[in-house]
Amino acid sequence: MKERIIGGFFVALITLIALLSGGIVTTAILTVVSIIGIWEYLRIYSMEKSSFAYVNYIFTVLYYVLIYLGKENLLFSTSILMLMILLAIYVFHFPKYKDYDVAKVFFSFIYVTVMMSFILLIRNMEFGIYLAFYLLIASWGNDVCAYLVGRAIGKHKMSPKVSPNKSVEGFAGGIVGAFLIGFFYAMAFINMLPFTSALWGGVVSAVAAMTSVIGDLAASAIKRNHDIKDYSHLIPGHGGIIDRFDSVIYIGPIIYWLVNMISYIQ
Repeated sequence: MKERIIGGFFVALITLIALLSGGIVTTAILTVVSIIGIWEYLRIYSMEKSSFAYVNYIFTVLYYVLIYLGKENLLFSTSILMLMILLAIYVFHFPKYKDYDVAKVFFSFIYVTVMMSFILLIRNMEFGIYLAFYLLIASWGNDVCAYLVGRAIGKHKMSPKVSPNKSVEGFAGGIVGAFLIGFFYAMAFINMLPFTSALWGGVVSAVAAMTSVIGDLAASAIKRNHDIKDYSHLIPGHGGIIDRFDSVIYIGPIIYWLVNMISYIQ
């Protein structure tokens, strides 16, 4: 328990620094976190030190640099260029690598780097410093509410084969809790958010919380496929980067798209 508290403290501290700082500090932190996440994922396949992996690390740095420089229009082309280089390595080292090795590495880039980069895109938005906290509300706030409700009244297992401790009641409680937290947060900072009504803040939190369970269960399913408990032991009591940020990785794009859609229609 002591290790878990200490690990949780440092995770929370680094997360707050990343969300509050913005600019090069946020970019640097997310770059390092993404590289570690990719290392954790490729470690499952003993590929974390392969040529493929180093290409992945380099392109992760490049991807974040482009966002920092405001060159988002180059991100898709950069991703395709990375895939082309991976295919070249595959061809010139044939038959050392298999076609599915290319797929594993490119998936890790999309899953970790690209999806996590939406945190930076949210932080770079107008009112980004306030919008970024919806990531915490929809993930960690949702987790706390789901845990409390699940412990109190949870009886129906949601996905027993993947995560036996999650219940349908906890899932619903997490969504309602996230909605309420997001709503009251928007009420408190309505002039600092791009919402005409605090209700939108609740909607963003609730929708993101609803989908965050997919990110959580997907990361758990991958671990079960490979019979591992944690992606790494980097964070005492919590596992690795992917273990701690699995839901945040998934809801980053959701929140970014929701905020842009709401800004367009309201």
